[in-house]
Amino acid sequence: MQVRVGCEFVQSAPAPVHTIVQVEPRRDGAPVVVSSLWDDTTWSSSHTYFDGFGNMCRRLTFPMGTTVMRFDAVVEVDGSIDAVNESARELPAAALPPEALVFAMPSRYCPSDQLANVAGNLFGQLPPGWARVQGICDWVHANIQFGYMLTGPMKTATDVFVSRQGVCRDFAHLAISFCRALNIPARYAFGYLPDIGVPANHDVMDFVAWMEVYLEDRWWTFDPRNNARRVGRVLIGRGRDSLDVAMITSFGALQLDAMTVWADEVVSPG
Repeated sequence: MQVRVGCEFVQSAPAPVHTIVQVEPRRDGAPVVVSSLWDDTTWSSSHTYFDGFGNMCRRLTFPMGTTVMRFDAVVEVDGSIDAVNESARELPAAALPPEALVFAMPSRYCPSDQLANVAGNLFGQLPPGWARVQGICDWVHANIQFGYMLTGPMKTATDVFVSRQGVCRDFAHLAISFCRALNIPARYAFGYLPDIGVPANHDVMDFVAWMEVYLEDRWWTFDPRNNARRVGRVLIGRGRDSLDVAMITSFGALQLDAMTVWADEVVSPG
């Protein structure tokens, strides 16, 4: 099936400001980008590079004043739900591949060392492996209140645990921190998520954050915010936490005045 994804930002700057933007789907696997379009002359002078996590980043300089940035793409997804393997095992640290080790350590928004005792008390007695990770997702989903006004740009997983409030980014940060506190590698992921095969959600569409956890011999998708296996995820970026995959990083003053996000299944006529 095909999914149309994209976003529009209205931004204002008191002076030209150099910026890094991450809103384009990753190009290193499924889903496959069929077409994409930037709707602004500013993008003609931009260029892309790949960061240390393999995310595609776009560099450009926004002019002084108000700029409307619009990205639109059609991607092809396989139509299957997030993969499941309930028998997937945790690996001891000595058996983890080198590329997974950094995701078992604390990071800026996932200070897993601060939550080690909490994680041990809450989840230490659960069966190791898939069941323990799912237990972490169940707890975060049930105990954290979701709300767009219940977060802040500097909020860490420890803050989320104390306040019991946040957005999908905060849900992911807390679940990642609990996993890492138990020596389970977990990384932050964000992208687009259409409402396919689920009841219609009448909330305003937004970017979505989830986590990927290393069990057995590969990375698996877990979604503590929705706590459900879903269809049609379109990955933009992954990293240690949201700091590595910020939608917009500006080297100077840049104000976001409005944002619109879309992610919808493309339905063929007839």
